[in-house]
Amino acid sequence: MRAGPRESIYFEPGKVKAAIVTCGGLCPGLNDVIRQLTITLEEYGVNDIKGIRYGFRGFFEQEGELRQPIKLTSDLVETIHLEGGSILGSSRGGSDTSDIVDAIAEMQLDFLFVIGGNGSHAGALAIDNMCRERNMPTAVIGIPKTIDNDILLLDRTFGFQTAVDEAIKAIRSAAIEARSAFNGVGLVRVMGRQSGFIAMHAALASGEVDVCLIPEIDTTLEGQGGVLAHVRRVLTRKEHCVIVVAEGAGQEILGKMGETDASGNPVLQNFAKFLQKEMKEKLADCSPDIKYIDPTYMVRACPTNGSDAVYCSLLGQNAVHAAFAGLSGVTVGLCNGHYVYLPIPPLISRAREVDPNGRMWERLKLAIQQPVFSASA
Repeated sequence: MRAGPRESIYFEPGKVKAAIVTCGGLCPGLNDVIRQLTITLEEYGVNDIKGIRYGFRGFFEQEGELRQPIKLTSDLVETIHLEGGSILGSSRGGSDTSDIVDAIAEMQLDFLFVIGGNGSHAGALAIDNMCRERNMPTAVIGIPKTIDNDILLLDRTFGFQTAVDEAIKAIRSAAIEARSAFNGVGLVRVMGRQSGFIAMHAALASGEVDVCLIPEIDTTLEGQGGVLAHVRRVLTRKEHCVIVVAEGAGQEILGKMGETDASGNPVLQNFAKFLQKEMKEKLADCSPDIKYIDPTYMVRACPTNGSDAVYCSLLGQNAVHAAFAGLSGVTVGLCNGHYVYLPIPPLISRAREVDPNGRMWERLKLAIQQPVFSASA
């Protein structure tokens, strides 16, 4: 369904009580979305807007002054988009649906805006379903957030382009370090648990990368067709090498730990660090001078670039239009170049991933002259 304002609305603005919650890890643009939701709600005539503190936990863990919801106004949020993070705070997990819906009923909320990724959207869907079961007319609207760009059906998620910009800065620093040493290796670890979009796009955009490793493709280290042999060839040819590793790459080599975080995500082992150790040992005859850079949390905490700032503003506006139209259990995003409302279930059926046979990955391999890594090659 195309997003945007409707000729008629379901709710009476002056009586609406709304709440906004940010869930999961930090991402550039959270404050931008909070700001635009607040401004648009006020433009409709809503005066009661609450900001729930520290994710879903804020609904039922409200002991102490710092945990109480914040009253959001356009004056309060006027300049928050200039800063990274979320003025509401965020957290993983804590999604006890029954307790959350009890709190929604107690606060008599008409609108709930959930800003988060796949797990947060699953929580929003569960909240929406329980509200329907209890005959509560609360509109639950999602705004998809993940710098990994791993939500199905959407062209992109907010924060992704800013993350790519920040990753490029780290890659170029690594490239300077690598070129400034004989057989210098710049090794950069970027975010991407299940999806290598940041690594792929930053590697292509930077023009500095020789090797890019992502979770969607198994990593072969040994043999003439492996990563180590390719790094050796690159060093022989130009006496420096730049490697980008997505955080979820190489887990098939290290083995899964079996642990999960509060959101249920598997705890990953640091393959980039393992690769650093392997290069020191297996390429010792080349005496590689390895500089390891991990900008992951710096990428999450920065303000948006211009493109993401515009995107966040439009997502915030369209989310409010959806709520006033009486929609619920939907999310808003860009799909095939159009702003649309989509039902949540198909979005969270699995993570969006880089297609190993797709054009974008082939374009990257051509640009950086990366072979298909195989031990038998």
